Amino acid sequence: MADWRRTTKSDERPRGSRSIAPESFISSQSASERAQDQGIKLDLCPCCRSDLVYPTNWAPAAPRRWRVELRCPECDWTGCGVYPQSVVDRFDQALDVATESLLADLHLLVRANMEEQVEVFVSALENDQILPEDF
Repeated sequence: MADWRRTTKSDERPRGSRSIAPESFISSQSASERAQDQGIKLDLCPCCRSDLVYPTNWAPAAPRRWRVELRCPECDWTGCGVYPQSVVDRFDQALDVATESLLADLHLLVRANMEEQVEVFVSALENDQILPEDF
């Protein structure tokens, strides 16, 4: 199978040369700041360690930084802080996963309730408990 990409002399790099990732030019954070950001979990309550923390408000605070107000429904903790984009992005992903989980649970609950209502209705029909006056 032929290689679809042709290399030219300008594409070749001398041995031992390293390429620099484009994001290293874009990011203004140092490596230690990025490592520190990895440890921040906005979805965990600092008081009771519940993973049900949610944002009550968020707004841009500076370039690539967000002011986020948080609340824990279990211990009623509230807090506010300014966080880098990477931390807020992880929080947003955690919120998306939690939302999907809640929607799946809601779907199961609605289905179970409907099945129960159908069973009651079928039982009433079979026992002649539904009259024309019921409609």
